[in-house]
Amino acid sequence: MTAARLQALPLQDAPPPWSRRLRGFGAVLPALVFLVLLFVVPVLALLLRSITEPALGLGNYATFFAGTTYLKVLGNTFLVASLVTGATLVIGFPTAWFLAIAPRRLAGLLTGIVVLSMWTNLLARTYAWMVLLQGTGLINRALLELGLIAAPLTLTNNLVGVTLGMTYIMLPFMVLPLASAMRAIDPSVLQAASLCGASRWQCLTRILLPMLSGAIASGALMIFVMSLGYFVTPALLGGTANMMLPELIAQLVQSLLDWGLASTAATILLVLTLLLYALQVRFFGTRSTA
Repeated sequence: MTAARLQALPLQDAPPPWSRRLRGFGAVLPALVFLVLLFVVPVLALLLRSITEPALGLGNYATFFAGTTYLKVLGNTFLVASLVTGATLVIGFPTAWFLAIAPRRLAGLLTGIVVLSMWTNLLARTYAWMVLLQGTGLINRALLELGLIAAPLTLTNNLVGVTLGMTYIMLPFMVLPLASAMRAIDPSVLQAASLCGASRWQCLTRILLPMLSGAIASGALMIFVMSLGYFVTPALLGGTANMMLPELIAQLVQSLLDWGLASTAATILLVLTLLLYALQVRFFGTRSTA
């Protein structure tokens, strides 16, 4: 076919860019509808209730921030979440390191134990801690027999019990990401640093920790956010003096039927959680949250 005949043939119009975008959008449309119906709509309804019940305005927010009780509960929520996050990092880091350097069979067995703890019913694990931490429980009896204490310690209905129980529950969410990130590190990097004269402390602080910063930030954020919204363990192992925001929301709804103030507390918790996520993305990027 000659060039003249090719030029004479009518050219098919290329689809406009918006048409191609719509075709790509159709593949994710069911997922978007699912998210809108089950996430966006309830959140918007929550926000509307916080400013419309019992009257239109910001009265619920003024009540929340003006009352020392509500601010104390909010502060206690962040205190418990911070303690649990720090405890899981302190315990989870060496545990993950052992899983990363252990022989394959032993590492597989220990990883299976960690995963199995996640599969156990949450309520059963919390009741198990209640039995262990009570005055006649295994921990107090062991300490008494060893002569370390003269009288049983009060380990339930306080901050200690809540922190211990939640740390145990949250520990796998720190161990598994850290162990995976540690296995991905080439051992020759640490060997080269050691051959160049770096001490073990320098290898840890200048090489290993910077390489694991994303995994640490991801695990810490996950645990902190999950701890902010936890209800079962604090309700069973804590007391009224250590009430957390989810317990307050449950009381406002179930006992006081104050949906407006409960929606306000839930909205504040959601906003603070989103701010924490934004800070992590700002300082660590999106890779650490993947």
